[in-house]
Amino acid sequence: MHIHVDVPPDPAYPGRVAAALSRVRLRRYGYIGAVLVVVGAIGLAVSRGSARAEQISPLCTAMVVAGLLSMLYSPWVRWRARRRSSGYAVEGAYDITDDNIMMRSGSQSSGIAWDGVAQVKDTPEFWIVYVGRMPATVIPRLLMSDEDAETLRAYLVERGLVQ
Repeated sequence: MHIHVDVPPDPAYPGRVAAALSRVRLRRYGYIGAVLVVVGAIGLAVSRGSARAEQISPLCTAMVVAGLLSMLYSPWVRWRARRRSSGYAVEGAYDITDDNIMMRSGSQSSGIAWDGVAQVKDTPEFWIVYVGRMPATVIPRLLMSDEDAETLRAYLVERGLVQ
């Protein structure tokens, strides 16, 4: 297998990559925030009729506020990543073989051996490649031909990297 994908110097592309990688890394903040909001709201509702409401209410209010801020943290980071990375638009390419993924962006290049890849998550725009538990890079599905995308998907399934 040899798949070559050219990445044009699109100012929006680095932002989409940054957003995809940060979405994976920051998802837990949304879950933690939702739990804090629910627990804080339940605490506020229960404390309304309690004699200790004036002691419990500030804690529950703080939990709700902290939960909302935690839920807003991920979209804020993605927005900043998109805004800051728009100036990094350079021509690049991916060369994917049976042994590794080679990435080139401008004058820099790096690679990841398939033996080091733990899993690959499938999203509509990218395949997110994990080394260990951390997302390491993305493979742009939308920039590939349908034939190359199917070839890569079959390879990933064969290796047990994607469900």
